[in-house]
Amino acid sequence: MSDSNDRQNVDMWFDPACPWAWVTSRWLLETEKVRPLDVSFHVMSLAVLNAGRDELDENYKNFLRTAWAPVRICIAAEQKYGNAVLRDLYTALGTRIHPGKQERGPELYAAALAEVGLDPALIEAGESTEYDDALRASHDAGMKPVGMDVGTPVIHAPGPDGGRVAIFGPVVTPAPKGEAAGRLWDGVVLVAGTPGFFELKRTRDVGPIFD
Repeated sequence: MSDSNDRQNVDMWFDPACPWAWVTSRWLLETEKVRPLDVSFHVMSLAVLNAGRDELDENYKNFLRTAWAPVRICIAAEQKYGNAVLRDLYTALGTRIHPGKQERGPELYAAALAEVGLDPALIEAGESTEYDDALRASHDAGMKPVGMDVGTPVIHAPGPDGGRVAIFGPVVTPAPKGEAAGRLWDGVVLVAGTPGFFELKRTRDVGPIFD
């Protein structure tokens, strides 16, 4: 058992609508069980990231229009209750959206808020611009260190020199379990901490698997 002082703080930025971020988040929670990590979750927005991109196809534009409400609700909850609330709220939302395959909308958001025991009035933030400045600030805090030409998941982790490294990914499915999750973490940290390392990628031949 590692001393608590040896534990590392890891930050992940997510959009609740993104299936790949969901799988990565479940991997990180598995990794916490086998490596001395404390994972904190933060909100980014695919709608903010892709604002003004007229070249996107209509299906993705429609996806982005419905992606505003959950990120706004998450930010409103964080503003009211503090960052720690996002771990359980993301799980409540993501479980319904991804493995549950429920349609994103007021019924889903109300059920997720109720599960976590949060103020049901937070659902009103989904259709409001009141928290958009806070949303963009959270988004920028996650994205600027890694660059705006990537999406989510984004992870900030301890680097080899005591600083922080910011990466996009890993994009993996299904989420590794147990020691397999730990080994993936070891490899990700190793390559991410290598000066001048930018990319490791192959063509996806399977969609996100939720298990």
